[in-house]
Amino acid sequence: MSEAAGALREPWHSLSRQREAAAFGIWLFLASELLFFGGMLLCYAVCRYSHPQGFLEAARQTNIVFGTVNTLTLLTSSFCMAIASESGKSGLRRLAIGGLAGTLMLGFVFLVIKGLEYRDDISQHLVPGAGFALPQLGAQLFFSLYWMMTGVHALHLTVGMIIIARLVLVGIRRELPLTSPEIQVTALYWHLVDIIWIILYPLLYLGGRA
Repeated sequence: MSEAAGALREPWHSLSRQREAAAFGIWLFLASELLFFGGMLLCYAVCRYSHPQGFLEAARQTNIVFGTVNTLTLLTSSFCMAIASESGKSGLRRLAIGGLAGTLMLGFVFLVIKGLEYRDDISQHLVPGAGFALPQLGAQLFFSLYWMMTGVHALHLTVGMIIIARLVLVGIRRELPLTSPEIQVTALYWHLVDIIWIILYPLLYLGGRA
């Protein structure tokens, strides 16, 4: 059985149609995710407009070192994912698996850094509720959105890592034909996760520091 035939799944009769359907499906899913994150961003914009000083003061308390390192980590992971996607199209199995493994490793690094950042936030009493450290009006609202948006982003990233880990495993076992659209679909999802973080980074870390 050829690799192209091994990649074909029912009910499709040609690999090109299967790729088109997979691409259409993932773009619909990504559009729904953008609407989901867009609602949170709209909420952030309205709240910041209502409490500009509180938001600026709260943003100064976020750890810009952790945020910047994580931004560079995700940008590098997108580069690794692009290598994996293009290598899969070219039939370069080892390079494709290496790119996926690199993406997975950098995703894990991101989560470790985010965990350290959360620990730092908790130690500084930057969790909304009793004992919150900042007195400014709107500061608790900022950190409520901070925890919600970064938490949801981390959840999406974790889902992506699980998918990539499976691709690495079946790729090593040679159970994944490189012509399968699974790698390209996963790459699109991962790039969306990275783009969302690139939007969150200036909103949550750069405010009040200009």
